[in-house]
Amino acid sequence: MRRLITLSALAAAVVLSSTMPALHGQDTGDKLRITGWALSMGTVGTGRNETIEITINRWSSAPQRERLIQTFLDKKQEGLLRALEDEPELGRFKFPGYMGPDPNSTMRLGTSIRYAMNHPGEDGGRRLVIITPRIIGFAETRNRPRSYDYPFTLFEMRFDKSGKGEGRMAYATQITFNKKKNAIELEYYSSEPVRLNNLKLEVVK
Repeated sequence: MRRLITLSALAAAVVLSSTMPALHGQDTGDKLRITGWALSMGTVGTGRNETIEITINRWSSAPQRERLIQTFLDKKQEGLLRALEDEPELGRFKFPGYMGPDPNSTMRLGTSIRYAMNHPGEDGGRRLVIITPRIIGFAETRNRPRSYDYPFTLFEMRFDKSGKGEGRMAYATQITFNKKKNAIELEYYSSEPVRLNNLKLEVVK
């Protein structure tokens, strides 16, 4: 499924935002642990339900955000991918209960998070946006299936002031900019992002 997003609505999607104010995470450096359930609704692994755990130890800064936005506009998806790969690790996400094949050890051991922003939500809550390069293993690199062209993983999560929330995760995504339509295009490898349910956010002391 391809979803078109105008630049003015970019912050409401799952990518980079230059217009929304950052929340206290960027200033105080609070560390978060998020747990919940990930339910696949797409054409890949439909109905599969896994526990998910996300840890965020550091946050992207406003200058980093602006630099990544400009890199994307200047150098498109490939440039953004390379820039994110050079960013420091801010945290990790994993599926600790996963029991299937895991050739790249990313499901149980986790994947690095390279971009994380913390925005004010409704009624004292918060909205988190995460984007990171998807780990592509040797077999995928060698065989170049369709999924190879979807190199990003994106998260958008919304929490109330008590730390309860929900969100969505696009495990394999393309990000392109359509100059004729002046719009960001997100295309998911599966037909619909993974739903994140029963999320619980904890501040780690």
